[in-house]
Amino acid sequence: MRRSDEMLKQEEPLLLTPSPNPKGGFKTIPFILATDLFERLASSGLSPNMIRYLMEEYHMDVTTGNNIILFWSAATNFLPVLGAFIADSFLGRYRMIGVGTIFSLLGMAILWLTTFITQARPPPCTGSVETTCIPSNFQVIFLCSSFCLLSMGAGGIRSSSVAFGANQLANKDVNLASSRSLQSYFNWYIATSSVAVLLASTVVVYIQDKMGWEVGYGIPVVLVFLSVLSFFVASPLYVKPKSKSSLITGFFRVIAAAYNNRHVDLPTDTTSVLFHCKEDSRRIVPSEKLRFLNKACLIKNGREQERPADGERLSSNICTVDQVEEFKALLKVIPLWSTGMIMSINMNQPSFPLLQATSMDRHITSNFEIPAGSFGTIGIIALTLWVVLYNQVILRLGSKIMGRTISFTIKQRMGTGIFVSFLAMVVSAVVEGIRRDRAVTVKNLNVAVTTVQMSAMWLVPQNCLSGIAEALNAVALIEFFYREFPSSMSSIASTMYGVGMSAGNLLASFLLSTIDDVTGREGKISWISSNIDEGHYDYYYWFLAGLSLINLMYFFLCSWAYGPCEGECIGSGTSSTD
Repeated sequence: MRRSDEMLKQEEPLLLTPSPNPKGGFKTIPFILATDLFERLASSGLSPNMIRYLMEEYHMDVTTGNNIILFWSAATNFLPVLGAFIADSFLGRYRMIGVGTIFSLLGMAILWLTTFITQARPPPCTGSVETTCIPSNFQVIFLCSSFCLLSMGAGGIRSSSVAFGANQLANKDVNLASSRSLQSYFNWYIATSSVAVLLASTVVVYIQDKMGWEVGYGIPVVLVFLSVLSFFVASPLYVKPKSKSSLITGFFRVIAAAYNNRHVDLPTDTTSVLFHCKEDSRRIVPSEKLRFLNKACLIKNGREQERPADGERLSSNICTVDQVEEFKALLKVIPLWSTGMIMSINMNQPSFPLLQATSMDRHITSNFEIPAGSFGTIGIIALTLWVVLYNQVILRLGSKIMGRTISFTIKQRMGTGIFVSFLAMVVSAVVEGIRRDRAVTVKNLNVAVTTVQMSAMWLVPQNCLSGIAEALNAVALIEFFYREFPSSMSSIASTMYGVGMSAGNLLASFLLSTIDDVTGREGKISWISSNIDEGHYDYYYWFLAGLSLINLMYFFLCSWAYGPCEGECIGSGTSSTD
């Protein structure tokens, strides 16, 4: 038996044959889902009102506060990628999730401490000596340390929880895990995540508005404690796979090998040379695209004896054909992946809609007022409804009307999502223009009012359009990655969207700071003033609409350059590859 076969049997017996091991199975799934549910419920409950907390308690201007939130969101979206690498290469998924829950609890506890420890916040601004209410360096560092720990916790939990749950099912029955049980697990995972976000945007936000920051941020501490408890109480029941090599490590190997062999001549006729490949690989010759990377798997001088055994450690001068093709697949999707960054900027505007809603009439009845932070829930509901109705109603009704079966490719849905996002920014600009005009008119009449006589329901259309845009583009992007990547890259496919969100957050922070600096020069009032009535948020939305239109044209160019997708990428779920 080859050494590679022996290692495979030692490290991953669960993937080869059903095991009588009593550990794992469905009995562990509720604990894993509860861990993710409580963490998401706690972290999602912080975001909607965070800009208010930073402005009211730390006296930050809207640009500074929004930048902190964007950096926090960027770290939260990116760290699961780093967490997956650490889990696969060093710690293992069980330890990664455990460390993540502890970091989340520490971060939430520190944030809660800022609500009632006087020294952790600057004193109230009295108006006489304004400099005394500026937060000190220690206070800012103490606050930001909580965000860092929360992002690290989310990275640890979200990087491994899905795969760790799948490991528990694979322990019992390989065939079952590949069909019904795994599908059921994924459905429950998505459902619990959606429920967590909805509850956080409604119940937790409502408690913050009505009971104050101490209670509003104290409840997430309890939720994260339950997350820690839920995970560790079932520790004896878990299957705990050991760490192994990571795909990310393989990508670095390809770069290193291609660079080390950069002076090697690559023959035009690849049939006369040898490339290093796995014995069970279907591909023995690399593709001609990005041909310079083929040097990474070229066996020098065509000598077969230089081919190492599959289980042996490869030198830095050679990789397998599969590793090279996996890296090529990643590079190939980057242009289309980059079109999602502007979408991320449009979808992640938590501060401005909150300030708009705060200044508008949010009463449903004379006794009930919708919390300003809960209006983001409208987009989530629109997204969920679109996903549910797309296949079951929209496509069937369209097919009946047209008299033939209709479907939309992945790239068509991606492009449509970008266009709907453009419409959402246009509607946002128009609504904000109307709201601001009414606010300025009231101020010119010297009427002392805290809210504009304009219903906050005006914000519903833009939230609905944003939710539909995300349902079209984000879902299509994720499906695009899964279809275009080899099966060995499924873990990378699951994190690509999060990395795009992270890059979008960083780009949003840069644009926000630049616009604030440029429009606020020479004593002028910035578009993004902390006083929403004095600023011009409508101009900012028009800027994002123009950026979205440019992004749509960029998408068309990238889509044309990419060529056809695998199996025609039929969005209805029926393709030649199905």
